[in-house]
Amino acid sequence: MQHTSKQLLLLLSMVVSLCACAGLPGIGHTMHWKEEVKLHDGQVMVVDRFFNLGGYPAIESHNRSPLDETLIFTLPGSSAVITWKTEFNDYSPELNSLGPLLLDVMDGIPYLATSPVGCIAYNKWGRPNPPYVLFKYVNETWQRIPLEAFPSILVQSNLIGRPDLRILKPYYTLEQVKGQLQGWTIAPEARSILRQGLSKARLEQMCEERVLYKGYWILPNDPVAKSIIDQRMK
Repeated sequence: MQHTSKQLLLLLSMVVSLCACAGLPGIGHTMHWKEEVKLHDGQVMVVDRFFNLGGYPAIESHNRSPLDETLIFTLPGSSAVITWKTEFNDYSPELNSLGPLLLDVMDGIPYLATSPVGCIAYNKWGRPNPPYVLFKYVNETWQRIPLEAFPSILVQSNLIGRPDLRILKPYYTLEQVKGQLQGWTIAPEARSILRQGLSKARLEQMCEERVLYKGYWILPNDPVAKSIIDQRMK
């Protein structure tokens, strides 16, 4: 009986390991799902979404902190597979931490609208107003473009945010995506791509301005914070 129990435990361990390596929803340190994305011309494109996850940000949290996110799709009418990826790291001075909102294709060219995730990311990206970081896929690379170069016909967000790990589905249909995007917690500026800037009060409500000082993000002209940091650096 003891020998059988050990074999059973070994088998269960192997199953869990294999599931984690396969990146099944809610298992291991990876979130993966597919979702249908409706393009401006009515076409439907299936997009693969991946999150690599770290630890839990708080004891009461049910979701692990994201380390990076990857979005993969096949360009309609071709066999070209295109990937977009962002990392999440407040401590890195590099530009990162973006959440995809809208993905579409115009004349065979992919466009992607994203928004900085968190206050530090918003300051890293120069506090854009409207609060978007926009991209165009050219010469096999994603290039940042100004709002004026983002097609005006592309308005409604069509990508969902990161679902709760406990209710993650392996596949989201158009109706399910629509339901997610109509949730009451979705901010207006995330439901659609605004063409006019937000008020200063709204921007301050979303995120106070921060500046980078010796590796720390502090309020502008904050002598107390600078003094504390200087003491730590000694």
